[in-house]
Amino acid sequence: MKAIVNTVYGSPDVLSLREVEKPIPKDNEVLIKIHSSTVNRTDCGFRKPEYFIVRLFSGIFKPKNTILGNELVGEVEAIGKNVSKFKTGDAIFGLSTWKFGTHAEYICMAETASIATKPTNMTFDEATAVCDGMMLAMNMIRQIDFSSPKKILINGATGSIGTACVQLAKFYGAEITAVGNTKNLELIKSLGADSVKDYTQEDFTKTSDRFDFVLDAVGKSSFFRCKKILKRKGVYISTELGFLSQNIFLAIFSPLFGGKRVKFPIPTDSQKDILLFKEIIESGKYKAIIDRTYPFDQFLEATRYVESGEKTGNVVLKIVD
Repeated sequence: MKAIVNTVYGSPDVLSLREVEKPIPKDNEVLIKIHSSTVNRTDCGFRKPEYFIVRLFSGIFKPKNTILGNELVGEVEAIGKNVSKFKTGDAIFGLSTWKFGTHAEYICMAETASIATKPTNMTFDEATAVCDGMMLAMNMIRQIDFSSPKKILINGATGSIGTACVQLAKFYGAEITAVGNTKNLELIKSLGADSVKDYTQEDFTKTSDRFDFVLDAVGKSSFFRCKKILKRKGVYISTELGFLSQNIFLAIFSPLFGGKRVKFPIPTDSQKDILLFKEIIESGKYKAIIDRTYPFDQFLEATRYVESGEKTGNVVLKIVD
């Protein structure tokens, strides 16, 4: 089978399209013929780790997982003898968060992995462009108690995580202020933002509004910059470690003072999550945001575009035409 492989860390140029051995499913696994995947920040962050802590998971000197890609949609081609949840021909979507491997024509996954049958109201390409953003966004959204009204600011509301944050926060009933660029203001309004701020025209940290939560979906701000727009016991959550990995330390020590604080939840995923995402999608309360779609052999162009920081929502890598 064909797969995009990198055996060393580095720029997009370390990636190459190669023939590799097609996997064979174990007794508890399904073999999925992948129709499409995505190229996202997670792929780029593991291909060229900016934080040493990433190498503790991916390999100190070289990558342990030489095929990246963590989102997929495809079709079950074969099943192991003990598999009961899926059958041959099922359309599948989901995540391979820690093992990666979806930038390939085939992957084997346990039937208990973070996969489920594809939402009936999405195309294959749409279904591949939801789970990573939803998982990372839900990681932040779950820190919020929606039993009382919440006022939330979302920075970076136009990326895959940000567009997911807006939609999930609206699903759970929040009042949302979303920060994005000029060209995407109407998009983020359509996703549920009650008000929008154009970061090219104003500094959102100078607003007179106050928020229960600031969700930094791009990790480009900081607790210290956002502290003044948080309410007395407001919370800042970022998708990034921050300067000198400060968000980890602030998450430990800021709650000790009883006021404004940082949370830094570690992302996790599960089949239960994928089934929840499917339920939300099929309720009509969530849609995939796709910026560009690239054929499999244009993986370098796709990767470079993602790293430009200009994408809106998701970049799909189409493996089956």
